[in-house]
Amino acid sequence: QVQLVESGGGSVQAGGSLRLSCGASGYIYTGHTMAWFRQPPGKEREGVAAIWPGGYSTHYAYYADSVKGRFTISQDNAKNTLILQMNSLKPEDTAMYYCAAVPGRLGSLWVEPQRFSYWGQGTQVTVSS
Repeated sequence: QVQLVESGGGSVQAGGSLRLSCGASGYIYTGHTMAWFRQPPGKEREGVAAIWPGGYSTHYAYYADSVKGRFTISQDNAKNTLILQMNSLKPEDTAMYYCAAVPGRLGSLWVEPQRFSYWGQGTQVTVSS
């Protein structure tokens, strides 16, 4: 059974940084699309960043326009961990952050949460001004 567990959320002032981790059990990263989504209070879940493997130890990473240049998604395959490094945080980044996974490569469809099969329980990120 696949399980995803997020950690690393918390409260930070604007301009600060946080590092989110998503540990996977019963799961193999190879060939899967992994992503981070977030859901601000009272709003719909939205894609933040996604990653999937290319060939020859390369990978493709994609970002929502709102986080480009500030957030970085990466994988530590040895530890079965997905990471989201968040820098220059803004109050509008406040949300519950979720890790998600699905077999295969979604391409531009990665922004659609209904495409993902597995979800973590979420970790709260709060950014104060």
